[in-house]
Amino acid sequence: MFQTFKEWFWLERFWLPPTMKWSDLEDHDGLVFVKASHLYMTIPYAFVLLIIRHFFEKFIAIPLAKTFGIKEEVRNAIPNTILENFFQHSTRQPSQTDIYGLAKKCNLTGRQVERWFRSRRNQERPCRMKKFQEACWRFTFYLMITVAGIAFLYDKPWVYDLWEVWNGYPRQPLLPSQYWYYILEMSFYWSLLFSLGSDVKRKDFLANVIHHLAAISLMSFSWCANYVRSGTLVMIVHDVADIWLESAKMFSYAEWKQTCNILFFIFSAVFFITRLVIFPFWILYCTLVLPLHYVEPFFSYTFLNLQLMVLQALHLYWGYFILKMLKRCVFTKDTRDVRSDDEEEYEEEEAEGKEEVEEDEEAEATKGNDRDSLKNGLGARRNLIPNGQHGH
Repeated sequence: MFQTFKEWFWLERFWLPPTMKWSDLEDHDGLVFVKASHLYMTIPYAFVLLIIRHFFEKFIAIPLAKTFGIKEEVRNAIPNTILENFFQHSTRQPSQTDIYGLAKKCNLTGRQVERWFRSRRNQERPCRMKKFQEACWRFTFYLMITVAGIAFLYDKPWVYDLWEVWNGYPRQPLLPSQYWYYILEMSFYWSLLFSLGSDVKRKDFLANVIHHLAAISLMSFSWCANYVRSGTLVMIVHDVADIWLESAKMFSYAEWKQTCNILFFIFSAVFFITRLVIFPFWILYCTLVLPLHYVEPFFSYTFLNLQLMVLQALHLYWGYFILKMLKRCVFTKDTRDVRSDDEEEYEEEEAEGKEEVEEDEEAEATKGNDRDSLKNGLGARRNLIPNGQHGH
């Protein structure tokens, strides 16, 4: 049964233009062509990248973060077995009724119980150090792969003449630079997918999953159907903007606001130019219109462009968030990531906690002053004078 499915899956009519056979893409005369088996290496390479990332974050990102003044935050709630059991097995957001009952059990005030739950929730939220580490790793990879991509592509004719993308298709031999560019890019997206569970979870978690799967699917499909030339153009257009985004995040976590704002404005400009102008009007034109001058429409042509359109829809989705951040930056000088629900909630709760602590301190101070005044035979307002006579 598996063999039957495999034969059906790899039918030429799904992958290649009419009249073309897989035998036309066999290696010959020193020319190497793409093979699906090449993609098997992306999984072990993804785990290699995860190992490299671990050591990079430990020995480079963390010292760099400390250089920028980012400290590892300690958010340990005071141990309390009853409250911890309720937190783990009931809810992390207790109601007022729950707080009242827990306060009686623990012989605490309601305010103290609320503060414990706030501290316990904050304990599980990612700190700025972790966010900086992740952004630093992504920045480093995007920078290196973009530089490599430019080095691989600068002398290729299809970069300057889109007709060359389809010249001789699909009998286009594979270059070593194309092989490594694709394999490293795909391995990186596999590694991001594998680490989603441990990375900082944001509002667009589902969109990130869809994005990584779409990117892997698109690159895998374009590889197997030998759309490698157009694929390299898609990758370079995407990577060039991500450098600026990750660098802006790094400086945001370091609280270098002015530098962050400058980098974010650069990212926004690069994003809108590459993904909302170049991608739809250059890349999609190249994949939708130009192939029809060389071949008749076929399955992989349609499937490729459907995936690219899904990618473009995600560009519009993220473009919406970027516009919100630009509005926030212009009118409030705040470039916190609008996707960072956890960060904003933590900051709000932390501010509320500080206000409550200040209120408690003021209340205690007032009580202390009242007690001192009463000991001296004076009222809280101290409106009596020492000789017992009323002031005028």
